[in-house]
Amino acid sequence: MKTIVAQIRLKTADFKFNLENIIKNINSDCDLIVFPQVDIEDLGGKDMVFDDNCMSAQTKLYQEIAAKNYKQNIILGDILIRNGEVEVADYGVFDICGKKVFVSDTFIEDVDCDLYILAKNRYYAMNTYKDFVDEIHTHSDFIYVNALGIADENVYAGGSFAKNANNELVMQMPLCKEDIDTVDFARVIEFNDENIQSQVYDVTTFALREYCENTGFKKVVLGLSGGIDSALTAALAVEAVGKENVLGVLMPSMFSSEGSVVDSLKLAENLGIKTVKEPITPLFDAFMKDRERLHDLAEENLQARLRALILMFYSNREGRLLLSTGNKSESAMGFGTLYGDLAGGFNMICDLTKTNVYKLSNFINRNGEIIPQEIIDKAPSAELHPGQKDQDRLPEYAILDDVIEMYVEQNMPIDEICKKYDKSIVDEVVRKIYRMQFKRHQGCLGVRLTERSFCNGVNLPVVQRFY
Repeated sequence: MKTIVAQIRLKTADFKFNLENIIKNINSDCDLIVFPQVDIEDLGGKDMVFDDNCMSAQTKLYQEIAAKNYKQNIILGDILIRNGEVEVADYGVFDICGKKVFVSDTFIEDVDCDLYILAKNRYYAMNTYKDFVDEIHTHSDFIYVNALGIADENVYAGGSFAKNANNELVMQMPLCKEDIDTVDFARVIEFNDENIQSQVYDVTTFALREYCENTGFKKVVLGLSGGIDSALTAALAVEAVGKENVLGVLMPSMFSSEGSVVDSLKLAENLGIKTVKEPITPLFDAFMKDRERLHDLAEENLQARLRALILMFYSNREGRLLLSTGNKSESAMGFGTLYGDLAGGFNMICDLTKTNVYKLSNFINRNGEIIPQEIIDKAPSAELHPGQKDQDRLPEYAILDDVIEMYVEQNMPIDEICKKYDKSIVDEVVRKIYRMQFKRHQGCLGVRLTERSFCNGVNLPVVQRFY
């Protein structure tokens, strides 16, 4: 039985696009072609499953494919289309070309079949893909098929693969790229363990590209502070939507160093993006003219919110998507201003700790300087008062990020973390993670890159009295 796997792009409830992309990729020279799950729920439709019109459109998609009366057997998730009919698996089993084909959205090890098809759109998470492949121990020929697309914060990044009855890998499709291949269960291959930073680069840029295409945005805007987070976001945005569609806004204040402007302009030159300069000092001075200067948090936050006003002006005036640039470390600690630097429509790096921000930035520079080395080397600072440095208010990022990963991503007990780090530091980090949930609750949509991200997987109450 000649079998083809089609790893294709699919869009949530875009039935016209999905139908056209399925039909375009139906190969006539096979007995069976396997597509990813196409139903609304598996493409992130959430409560759209309760919309009768939406569900009718989904049924119509299957019927329109069936009406073409293809000679192949076509599997779309757990739906089989053949001989002009739409069939649902009888207890997960189809009889195809005399073969017992079992279709499921979960892997069950002891199933008696000739071919096991695991059809589940699986979101990307760092450091989990190889483990997922290795965890499949199959005694029959096996195919896993995953879609390409986004479901809000979740990114379906492909990576479909196949194994033979000896549990040997025989096919591996790339991440974030459409691919169609014939499965040869006798052709054993080695697993291609792609560099994690390369994966994250591909996933984040793919996510922004998909978000813009699905929402209608053609251009983006972001603030360039001279810091590493905005520099990384700008570099990723250029890869995603093209340098001609990225605008960087420089908004220096009375506390901004000369290097912040110079470094931002050098970054923009390296990336080939357009910039505008909008100093916020006149706006700040005008507002504070008849008010007492206390040099307090309110004045710091005013600066951040003035910058957000300017960025939202360019977003509205030019129809640009505003990219927020906060990272996971800052989000965990509440190190950001509501309606200020947290403002935005999409965040590509929100699930990267500061440590991982530096790792990805260095990966981008692997073949030559794109992000200026001065930006990578300088001490992180919000520059909201003279001489400010992030580490004045936060633990060292190496420690902070390790605690965040252990507590949030690995769900490790606090007592275990305290065996590695001072209890006062761990307690303070955990306390802030809980106390700052109200800010994250109002943050913009971003790219999920871990199993337990603040985007999805971590569900903390805003109102609680334990921490």
